[in-house]
Amino acid sequence: MKNVSYPSQRPLARRVSATAAAAVVGLVISASGAWAQATATDKPVAKVDDIVITETDVLIASEDLASSMPQGSTDAQKRDYIVGYLVDLKLGARAAAKAKIGENPTFEKRVAYFREKLLLDDYLNAEAKKSVTPEAMRKLYDDSVKSIPPEEEVRARHILVPTEDEAKKAEARVKAGEDFAKVAAELSKDPGSGKEGGDLGFFTKDRMVPEFAEVAFKMQPGQVSDPVKSQFGWHVIKVEEKRTKAAPSFDDVKEQVAQYLTRKSQSDIILALRAQGKVERLDAPAADPSKPAAPAAPAAPADPAKKP
Repeated sequence: MKNVSYPSQRPLARRVSATAAAAVVGLVISASGAWAQATATDKPVAKVDDIVITETDVLIASEDLASSMPQGSTDAQKRDYIVGYLVDLKLGARAAAKAKIGENPTFEKRVAYFREKLLLDDYLNAEAKKSVTPEAMRKLYDDSVKSIPPEEEVRARHILVPTEDEAKKAEARVKAGEDFAKVAAELSKDPGSGKEGGDLGFFTKDRMVPEFAEVAFKMQPGQVSDPVKSQFGWHVIKVEEKRTKAAPSFDDVKEQVAQYLTRKSQSDIILALRAQGKVERLDAPAADPSKPAAPAAPAAPADPAKKP
């Protein structure tokens, strides 16, 4: 059997966005706390005739409906939406039971499928938690940081104009002693940095077009370039600062580290289960696109004694 395809398990990227990962892990943590609170009390929330809807029902439905919740709603409005949905669900399920929908063999197979899916999800989550220890998180971070080479950053200003002649005039004014930021604010056609005196902030070499980056990273702080042509026009560049970009701190990426360890653990569990089980495909598996198709058998040579 082929390996299972899972979310990326690459080491930490050079530029880490911890916000999204933190939100995901935070959601898991908050949901865990809500589960504990709801199941401890499980107080009634509503009644549909003789059917009671509880806090646990609300929590289960909120997880299921998270992606379809009305945008811009307050927490109270979301809760009302969920409770209303549960009321409709109870009424509809009772009507479906009276219509004997649940006695259909296909329906029973669907129930069995979703039961197994929930069992697997809960099993993977429970087992994965054992791998997300402080020691494992720190080790992954330390190993990943070692693989991140130092990266230079430059903070520069520029004046962007349409023609070489305009760029030479801007260069002359700056090199004659005028303030670069003032000239940039007056002349630069860059809609983003022009009003900021041409300030581009800190950037790495790969973030700029090659013609611009090659010149900027060879300059020293305080230097002003000759006109540089790029696809956007003509630039006059002034380098303000240079620095070596630091690796992200452990606190900045610890949620991402936890997410990585969780996914890797879950993937390893699935692959181990496959290795232990005897899996046979009884249908025809899809062709592997990485392998060339077998050549067709050559046609039998024509019999020269026979007429077409």
